[in-house]
Amino acid sequence: MSRILLAEDDEPLRRMTSMVLSSAGHEVRETPDGNRALEELRRETPDLVVLDYRMGDPDGFEVCRRIKRDPATAHLPVLILTAQGRIEDRLGGFDAGADDYLAKPFDTRELLARVAALLRLARRGLDRNPTSGLPGGEAIYQELGRRRALGKPFAVAYFDLDHFKPFSDRFGFAVADAAIREAAEALTASAKAQPDTFVGHVGGDDFVLCCAAERGRTLAEDAQRRFAAGLRAHLPAETAASGTYRALDRSGEERDFPVTRLSAAVLRIDPARWPDFTALGEKVAELKRQAKSQAQGGIVEADAADEI
Repeated sequence: MSRILLAEDDEPLRRMTSMVLSSAGHEVRETPDGNRALEELRRETPDLVVLDYRMGDPDGFEVCRRIKRDPATAHLPVLILTAQGRIEDRLGGFDAGADDYLAKPFDTRELLARVAALLRLARRGLDRNPTSGLPGGEAIYQELGRRRALGKPFAVAYFDLDHFKPFSDRFGFAVADAAIREAAEALTASAKAQPDTFVGHVGGDDFVLCCAAERGRTLAEDAQRRFAAGLRAHLPAETAASGTYRALDRSGEERDFPVTRLSAAVLRIDPARWPDFTALGEKVAELKRQAKSQAQGGIVEADAADEI
C-alpha cells in the first residue's frame, strides 16, 4: 500500500479521485488547498503527491516548487492535474519540477496507470537511509554527476561525528540512533535556506552536502550549531552540562571524551579545472583527517584542484 497526498480544491473531483485511488489499495490523505498540503507534508511524508494546478494561493505549481526545493521532500514524485489541451499548463508543471501531468477530465484508468508508473519509478530509484530518510550512495553519485555536467563551481561538504564509537558504546543504540537523526535534521534544516542544495547520507555517521561553491563553510557551521543544540535533549543532564563523558578508548582504557560533534571537510570543485572525480575520495579523506586533528567539530576547506 502506498501513501498518497491529494490536493484538489474541487470537492466532488477530490472525493472521486480519492475513492478511485483508495479502491486501488492506496492510503489517501485529502486536502483542499496548497497551504494545507504543505502542512500535511511536514506532518507525514507520503510516497506520491497529486496536485491540482489551479488551487488558491499557493497554487499547485508553487506547492510543487516548494516540494522540490526542500531536501527532505525533493525525492517525492509529483503528479500535476492540468486543464485539457493547455500546453502552457503542462510546461508550467514541468518547469515547477513535476514528474508527470494528467489533463482533466481524465479517465480513471489512466490516473491509476500514471500513479502506478510514478510509484514504480520511485521505488526503483529508492536509495534512502532507513534511519535518516536521506538519499544514499547512488543518489549522491548522481548528484555529483549532475553538478559536474552543469559545469558550474560547487562545494561538497563531507560530515561525520567525532568519537562516535565510544559515544555509541557509552550511551547505547537508542541515543546513537538519535544522534544520527539529529545530524540528518541539522543538515536538512541548514540546506533548506539555500536553493539547489542537496543532502545525502553515505551510511553510519557519514553525510554529504552539495551546495553553491561559496556556501560550503557557512552551511557547515550552521549545521554544527543545530546538531549540538538538538543532541543535548538526548543526553543525561550531567553530560549535557559538562560536555564530556567517560568511556573506553580503543586500547580498553577508560578516559574522558568530549560529546560527539560534526566535523566537516569542505571541498570546492570547479569541473572545468578538475573534471576527474576518481581522486575525490583521497582528497576528502585527507581533509577529514585535518578536520579531526583540530578542536572538536573542526571544519577544513580546500579547492579540489589544489594540493592538500
